Amino acid sequence: MNAPNPNPSPPQAALSDTRRRLLLGGTAVAAGLAGGSAAWWRLHVPDGPPPSAPTQGFWDHRFDTPDGSTVAIRSFQGQPLLVNFWATWCTPCVEELPLINNFYRENKANGWQVLGLAIDKPAPVRAFLQKMPLDFPIGLAGLTGAELSRGLGNLVGGLPFSVVLGRDGMVLQRKMGRITPDDLSNWLRLK
Repeated sequence: MNAPNPNPSPPQAALSDTRRRLLLGGTAVAAGLAGGSAAWWRLHVPDGPPPSAPTQGFWDHRFDTPDGSTVAIRSFQGQPLLVNFWATWCTPCVEELPLINNFYRENKANGWQVLGLAIDKPAPVRAFLQKMPLDFPIGLAGLTGAELSRGLGNLVGGLPFSVVLGRDGMVLQRKMGRITPDDLSNWLRLK
């Protein structure tokens, strides 16, 4: 027969209850700190990146267009400008082009300009534009456009990538990924 233990340990259930309470309490404190930090951030840090100058030489770029003419970025200075980097093989790029085209149509009378820079070969871009004509200028940027987008903040080289420049030529906003109607609505206030 076994003799009773003179120093019994606490029951396992009581120990796990204590651990559970400590874990839940710690989680609650962490969640509270995270929520408080997020609230502080929203109140004290402005939305979007601070304005910055485009990379040196940005305004000097010129690109051939699908119709054989040339588009100079310098010709867009002095007005708000949305630059969209895209390619025909990029599904989100193609999906957002009608939205960007509508934005251009609705806002060009208010001074907004749009420039599409195709990071693609000329033949697919020409074929694509035959099927889906766009009202805003398109530059055949190729690999030069990929480098230009990196200089504007596209560090991963992904597409679509869009940049909003103000009247003063400063970069006001960057967007990696597909543009939404809310993005365009917010950008209208940036000028």
